[in-house]
Amino acid sequence: MIVSMTAFGRKESDGPWGHAACEIKTVNHRYLEIAIRLPEDLRQLENGIRKLISTRLNRGKVDCTLRYEPDESIDNEIPLNLELATRLMNIVEKLPVRGMQPMNPFDILRWPGVIQKDPPDADTLSEPILKLVDETLDIIIAGRQWEGKQLGGMILDRCENALTQVAQLKEQLPALIENQRSRIINRANELSINLDHDRLEQEMLLLINKMDVAEELDRLESHIAEVKRLLNQDSPAGRRLDFLMQEMNREANTLGSKACNIAVTNNSVDLKVLIEQMREQIQNIE
Repeated sequence: MIVSMTAFGRKESDGPWGHAACEIKTVNHRYLEIAIRLPEDLRQLENGIRKLISTRLNRGKVDCTLRYEPDESIDNEIPLNLELATRLMNIVEKLPVRGMQPMNPFDILRWPGVIQKDPPDADTLSEPILKLVDETLDIIIAGRQWEGKQLGGMILDRCENALTQVAQLKEQLPALIENQRSRIINRANELSINLDHDRLEQEMLLLINKMDVAEELDRLESHIAEVKRLLNQDSPAGRRLDFLMQEMNREANTLGSKACNIAVTNNSVDLKVLIEQMREQIQNIE
Protein backbone atom coordinates (compact mmCIF):
# COMPACT_ATOMS: atom_id res chain seq x y z
CA MET A 1 0.00 0.00 0.00
CA ILE A 2 1.40 3.39 -0.94
CA VAL A 3 1.80 6.13 1.67
CA SER A 4 1.34 9.87 1.34
CA MET A 5 3.94 12.35 2.61
CA THR A 6 1.37 14.82 3.98
CA ALA A 7 0.02 14.54 7.53
CA PHE A 8 -0.36 16.36 10.82
CA GLY A 9 -0.40 14.92 14.32
CA ARG A 10 -0.60 16.34 17.84
CA LYS A 11 -0.38 14.51 21.16
CA GLU A 12 -0.18 15.66 24.78
CA SER A 13 1.00 13.81 27.87
CA ASP A 14 0.99 14.49 31.62
CA GLY A 15 2.86 12.85 34.46
CA PRO A 16 4.73 13.51 37.69
CA TRP A 17 7.49 14.93 35.50
CA GLY A 18 5.21 17.67 34.07
CA HIS A 19 3.23 18.34 30.89
CA ALA A 20 4.44 17.97 27.30
CA ALA A 21 2.85 18.50 23.89
CA CYS A 22 4.25 17.22 20.59
CA GLU A 23 3.23 18.43 17.13
CA ILE A 24 4.52 16.85 13.93
CA LYS A 25 3.79 18.08 10.41
CA THR A 26 5.03 16.34 7.26
CA VAL A 27 4.90 17.51 3.63
CA ASN A 28 6.35 16.18 0.39
CA HIS A 29 10.09 16.40 -0.19
CA ARG A 30 12.68 14.63 -2.29
CA TYR A 31 14.40 13.17 0.77
CA LEU A 32 13.84 12.82 4.52
CA GLU A 33 14.49 16.23 6.06
CA ILE A 34 13.85 16.57 9.80
CA ALA A 35 13.56 19.88 11.68
CA ILE A 36 13.13 19.67 15.47
CA ARG A 37 12.18 22.51 17.83
CA LEU A 38 12.84 21.84 21.51
CA PRO A 39 13.18 23.82 24.74
CA GLU A 40 16.85 24.59 25.28
CA ASP A 41 16.89 22.57 28.52
CA LEU A 42 15.88 19.46 26.53
CA ARG A 43 18.23 19.97 23.60
CA GLN A 44 20.16 16.80 24.45
CA LEU A 45 17.07 14.75 23.51
CA GLU A 46 17.25 15.94 19.89
CA ASN A 47 19.39 13.07 18.61
CA GLY A 48 17.08 10.47 20.13
CA ILE A 49 14.00 12.15 18.62
CA ARG A 50 15.69 12.47 15.23
CA LYS A 51 16.67 8.79 15.26
CA LEU A 52 13.13 7.75 16.21
CA ILE A 53 11.60 9.77 13.37
CA SER A 54 14.08 8.41 10.82
CA THR A 55 13.19 4.82 11.78
CA ARG A 56 9.46 5.43 11.32
CA LEU A 57 9.44 7.64 8.20
CA ASN A 58 11.30 7.21 4.91
CA ARG A 59 10.74 10.43 3.00
CA GLY A 60 9.29 13.91 3.40
CA LYS A 61 9.97 17.21 5.17
CA VAL A 62 9.21 16.69 8.87
CA ASP A 63 8.67 19.54 11.34
CA CYS A 64 8.57 18.37 14.97
CA THR A 65 7.77 20.84 17.76
CA LEU A 66 7.93 19.85 21.43
CA ARG A 67 6.67 22.00 24.31
CA TYR A 68 7.35 21.19 27.94
CA GLU A 69 6.14 22.59 31.26
CA PRO A 70 7.36 21.22 34.61
CA ASP A 71 4.90 20.22 37.30
CA GLU A 72 4.75 23.31 39.51
CA SER A 73 2.76 21.48 42.21
CA ILE A 74 5.78 19.44 43.25
CA ASP A 75 7.42 22.30 45.16
CA ASN A 76 5.33 24.68 47.24
CA GLU A 77 8.19 27.10 47.69
CA ILE A 78 9.28 29.29 44.77
CA PRO A 79 13.07 29.69 44.82
CA LEU A 80 14.07 33.35 44.64
CA ASN A 81 17.38 35.05 44.08
CA LEU A 82 16.91 37.59 46.90
CA GLU A 83 20.35 39.08 46.38
CA LEU A 84 19.57 39.95 42.76
CA ALA A 85 16.12 41.29 43.69
CA THR A 86 17.62 43.53 46.38
CA ARG A 87 20.23 44.89 44.00
CA LEU A 88 17.55 45.69 41.43
CA MET A 89 15.47 47.55 44.03
CA ASN A 90 18.46 49.58 45.16
CA ILE A 91 19.32 50.50 41.60
CA VAL A 92 15.75 51.64 40.93
CA GLU A 93 15.78 53.85 44.06
CA LYS A 94 18.99 55.54 42.88
CA LEU A 95 17.51 56.52 39.50
CA PRO A 96 17.36 60.35 39.12
CA VAL A 97 13.67 60.38 38.23
CA ARG A 98 11.20 62.79 39.86
CA GLY A 99 7.67 61.72 40.71
CA MET A 100 8.46 58.06 40.08
CA GLN A 101 5.59 55.68 40.78
CA PRO A 102 6.05 53.15 43.58
CA MET A 103 7.89 50.06 42.46
CA ASN A 104 5.74 47.11 41.45
CA PRO A 105 7.23 43.94 42.99
CA PHE A 106 5.88 41.85 40.11
CA ASP A 107 8.13 43.80 37.75
CA ILE A 108 11.09 42.69 39.83
CA LEU A 109 9.92 39.07 39.71
CA ARG A 110 9.76 39.22 35.91
CA TRP A 111 13.44 40.10 35.70
CA PRO A 112 15.46 37.17 34.33
CA GLY A 113 17.15 35.23 37.13
CA VAL A 114 15.06 36.56 40.02
CA ILE A 115 12.92 33.43 40.09
CA GLN A 116 15.31 30.51 40.03
CA LYS A 117 14.09 27.33 38.42
CA ASP A 118 16.09 24.17 38.34
CA PRO A 119 16.55 22.88 34.79
CA PRO A 120 14.58 19.71 34.02
CA ASP A 121 16.44 16.42 34.21
CA ALA A 122 16.71 15.37 30.55
CA ASP A 123 17.61 11.80 31.50
CA THR A 124 14.42 11.46 33.56
CA LEU A 125 12.32 13.02 30.79
CA SER A 126 13.87 10.98 27.97
CA GLU A 127 11.54 7.97 28.26
CA PRO A 128 8.19 9.84 28.51
CA ILE A 129 9.19 12.37 25.84
CA LEU A 130 10.29 9.70 23.34
CA LYS A 131 7.11 7.76 24.05
CA LEU A 132 5.09 10.90 23.34
CA VAL A 133 6.92 11.47 20.04
CA ASP A 134 6.39 7.81 19.09
CA GLU A 135 2.64 8.07 19.77
CA THR A 136 2.49 11.24 17.68
CA LEU A 137 4.24 9.39 14.87
CA ASP A 138 1.52 6.71 15.09
CA ILE A 139 -1.01 9.44 14.29
CA ILE A 140 1.16 10.72 11.44
CA ILE A 141 1.60 7.27 9.89
CA ALA A 142 -2.13 6.52 10.13
CA GLY A 143 -2.91 9.80 8.37
CA ARG A 144 -0.31 9.19 5.68
CA GLN A 145 -1.63 5.69 5.05
CA TRP A 146 -5.23 6.93 4.77
CA GLU A 147 -4.31 9.67 2.31
CA GLY A 148 -2.05 7.26 0.41
CA LYS A 149 -5.03 4.96 -0.07
CA GLN A 150 -7.05 7.85 -1.53
CA LEU A 151 -4.20 8.82 -3.85
CA GLY A 152 -3.78 5.22 -4.96
CA GLY A 153 -7.45 5.01 -5.89
CA MET A 154 -7.27 8.18 -7.98
CA ILE A 155 -4.12 7.00 -9.77
CA LEU A 156 -5.64 3.57 -10.50
CA ASP A 157 -8.72 5.23 -12.01
CA ARG A 158 -6.53 7.24 -14.35
CA CYS A 159 -4.48 4.16 -15.21
CA GLU A 160 -7.67 2.42 -16.33
CA ASN A 161 -8.64 5.47 -18.40
CA ALA A 162 -5.19 5.49 -20.00
CA LEU A 163 -5.48 1.78 -20.81
CA THR A 164 -8.82 2.50 -22.46
CA GLN A 165 -7.20 5.19 -24.62
CA VAL A 166 -4.38 2.81 -25.60
CA ALA A 167 -6.83 0.00 -26.43
CA GLN A 168 -8.95 2.31 -28.60
CA LEU A 169 -5.88 3.50 -30.47
CA LYS A 170 -4.63 -0.06 -31.00
CA GLU A 171 -8.02 -1.04 -32.40
CA GLN A 172 -8.04 1.91 -34.80
CA LEU A 173 -4.38 1.58 -35.86
CA PRO A 174 -4.80 -0.88 -38.84
CA ALA A 175 -7.62 1.18 -40.28
CA LEU A 176 -5.63 4.41 -39.84
CA ILE A 177 -2.64 2.95 -41.68
CA GLU A 178 -4.83 1.65 -44.51
CA ASN A 179 -6.58 5.03 -44.82
CA GLN A 180 -3.23 6.77 -45.05
CA ARG A 181 -2.11 4.33 -47.76
CA SER A 182 -5.31 4.94 -49.72
CA ARG A 183 -4.86 8.71 -49.46
CA ILE A 184 -1.38 8.52 -50.94
CA ILE A 185 -2.55 6.36 -53.87
CA ASN A 186 -5.60 8.57 -54.50
CA ARG A 187 -3.44 11.68 -54.40
CA ALA A 188 -1.06 10.18 -56.93
CA ASN A 189 -3.98 9.28 -59.19
CA GLU A 190 -5.42 12.81 -58.92
CA LEU A 191 -2.11 14.25 -60.06
CA SER A 192 -2.03 11.80 -62.98
CA ILE A 193 1.45 10.73 -62.03
CA ASN A 194 2.69 7.47 -63.48
CA LEU A 195 4.68 6.03 -60.61
CA ASP A 196 6.57 2.80 -60.44
CA HIS A 197 4.39 0.43 -58.42
CA ASP A 198 7.29 -1.17 -56.54
CA ARG A 199 8.83 2.20 -55.74
CA LEU A 200 5.47 3.50 -54.54
CA GLU A 201 4.98 0.52 -52.27
CA GLN A 202 8.50 0.97 -50.91
CA GLU A 203 7.96 4.65 -50.12
CA MET A 204 4.59 3.92 -48.53
CA LEU A 205 6.18 1.24 -46.39
CA LEU A 206 8.81 3.70 -45.14
CA LEU A 207 6.13 6.30 -44.41
CA ILE A 208 3.92 3.81 -42.61
CA ASN A 209 6.87 2.67 -40.49
CA LYS A 210 7.42 6.29 -39.43
CA MET A 211 3.75 6.60 -38.49
CA ASP A 212 3.53 3.23 -36.74
CA VAL A 213 2.96 3.74 -33.01
CA ALA A 214 2.50 0.09 -32.03
CA GLU A 215 5.77 0.04 -30.06
CA GLU A 216 4.82 3.20 -28.15
CA LEU A 217 1.43 1.72 -27.28
CA ASP A 218 3.05 -1.53 -26.09
CA ARG A 219 5.46 0.43 -23.87
CA LEU A 220 2.61 2.49 -22.47
CA GLU A 221 0.76 -0.69 -21.52
CA SER A 222 3.92 -2.04 -19.90
CA HIS A 223 4.47 1.18 -17.91
CA ILE A 224 0.85 1.25 -16.72
CA ALA A 225 1.11 -2.37 -15.58
CA GLU A 226 4.24 -1.47 -13.59
CA VAL A 227 2.46 1.52 -12.00
CA LYS A 228 -0.39 -0.73 -10.88
CA ARG A 229 2.10 -3.23 -9.44
CA LEU A 230 3.95 -0.54 -7.48
CA LEU A 231 0.69 0.79 -6.05
CA ASN A 232 0.07 -2.60 -4.43
CA GLN A 233 3.47 -3.08 -2.81
CA ASP A 234 4.37 -2.09 0.75
CA SER A 235 7.79 -0.51 0.17
CA PRO A 236 8.18 3.20 -0.79
CA ALA A 237 7.55 3.67 -4.52
CA GLY A 238 7.31 7.45 -5.03
CA ARG A 239 10.58 7.92 -6.89
CA ARG A 240 10.00 4.96 -9.22
CA LEU A 241 6.46 6.10 -9.94
CA ASP A 242 7.74 9.57 -10.77
CA PHE A 243 10.26 8.04 -13.22
CA LEU A 244 7.49 5.98 -14.86
CA MET A 245 5.43 9.15 -15.35
CA GLN A 246 8.37 10.71 -17.21
CA GLU A 247 8.62 7.65 -19.46
CA MET A 248 4.87 7.59 -20.11
CA ASN A 249 4.89 11.28 -20.97
CA ARG A 250 7.73 10.66 -23.42
CA GLU A 251 5.73 7.93 -25.15
CA ALA A 252 2.65 10.16 -25.32
CA ASN A 253 4.74 12.92 -26.91
CA THR A 254 6.02 10.44 -29.48
CA LEU A 255 2.42 9.47 -30.28
CA GLY A 256 1.63 13.12 -30.94
CA SER A 257 4.68 13.63 -33.15
CA LYS A 258 3.77 10.55 -35.25
CA ALA A 259 0.09 11.45 -35.48
CA CYS A 260 -1.27 11.09 -39.02
CA ASN A 261 -4.89 11.46 -38.03
CA ILE A 262 -6.92 13.69 -35.74
CA ALA A 263 -7.93 10.61 -33.73
CA VAL A 264 -4.29 9.85 -32.87
CA THR A 265 -3.71 13.49 -31.93
CA ASN A 266 -6.74 13.49 -29.64
CA ASN A 267 -5.65 10.22 -28.01
CA SER A 268 -2.19 11.64 -27.45
CA VAL A 269 -3.57 14.78 -25.80
CA ASP A 270 -5.96 12.77 -23.60
CA LEU A 271 -3.09 10.50 -22.51
CA LYS A 272 -0.89 13.48 -21.64
CA VAL A 273 -3.68 14.98 -19.53
CA LEU A 274 -4.13 11.70 -17.62
CA ILE A 275 -0.36 11.31 -17.13
CA GLU A 276 -0.04 14.87 -15.81
CA GLN A 277 -2.89 14.28 -13.36
CA MET A 278 -1.16 11.15 -12.10
CA ARG A 279 2.20 12.90 -11.88
CA GLU A 280 0.75 15.66 -9.68
CA GLN A 281 -0.59 13.07 -7.24
CA ILE A 282 2.60 11.01 -7.30
CA GLN A 283 4.63 14.04 -6.15
CA ASN A 284 3.05 13.49 -2.73
CA ILE A 285 3.75 9.73 -2.48
CA GLU A 286 6.55 8.50 -0.22
